[in-house]
Amino acid sequence: MSGNDKEFKRYVFAVSDATGKTCETVVQAALSQFITTQIILETFSNVRTLKKVYYILQRASKVNGVIIYTMASAKLRQKITELGRLNGVPTVDILGPVLTRLSDLLEISPMAKPGLFRQLDSDYFKRIEAVDFTIKHDDGLRMASIAAAEIVLLGVSRTSKTPVSIYLSYRGWKVANVPILINEELPKEIFEIDRKKIVALTINPRRLEMIRCQRQLKMKADYYSNYTDIEHIRREVLFAMRHFESHQWPVLDVTYKSIEETATEVMRLVYAQSGLKKGNIF
Repeated sequence: MSGNDKEFKRYVFAVSDATGKTCETVVQAALSQFITTQIILETFSNVRTLKKVYYILQRASKVNGVIIYTMASAKLRQKITELGRLNGVPTVDILGPVLTRLSDLLEISPMAKPGLFRQLDSDYFKRIEAVDFTIKHDDGLRMASIAAAEIVLLGVSRTSKTPVSIYLSYRGWKVANVPILINEELPKEIFEIDRKKIVALTINPRRLEMIRCQRQLKMKADYYSNYTDIEHIRREVLFAMRHFESHQWPVLDVTYKSIEETATEVMRLVYAQSGLKKGNIF
């Protein structure tokens, strides 16, 4: 392949009668397979008039572009296809064949309402944002931005803070978790955030001893000497409980609770404290 071929440019126009996120996501995924072609992608959202369709077709015709579109309106889908043929512009309909096939199978007509996919897109990207936030704020990281969290979990090591945080993030919650370390003060940022976001996790010391021993064997790691010592664990749990009680943070006992059960209880506590709710938690 010559150097000129590697520099070959193609224009792709992602056109939608709604936000354009569905179309753009599909196009980006497909274009990732074409590494030898320089793609110039332009997105047109809220295209709901023939005038706008004519404008896009003219632009595509001038640069030998390709139009990839999602249109709920059968009229606009037909017009783009028709104008594409007349102007020599290739067009690809992402959702049209799906809507037509479903209409045949289900014996109903699609509502042809722009933006029906918007909520799915919005929810998806909110979950991705929540997961990203939660990972970045795991185990006391990035305390400077912890105020943006919707839930803050506190607890000693191995009280399921991280897995519960990740589970909640998949439900759309932005979660931060902060470890309680014996004889160490909590970060000052904890006392500057809305206390209604905070849920403290505790556990039976004997259960925690077993969990830590299993963890140590599984990871084949050399933790500090007191990590699995039952007396030290008791002091850790007591130290944490004194913090929780002195600041009147709600305490959730996670002994023998699954990740799902703990996450549900956390959501209920947050709802009871602040009224914040995501989905059905009861």
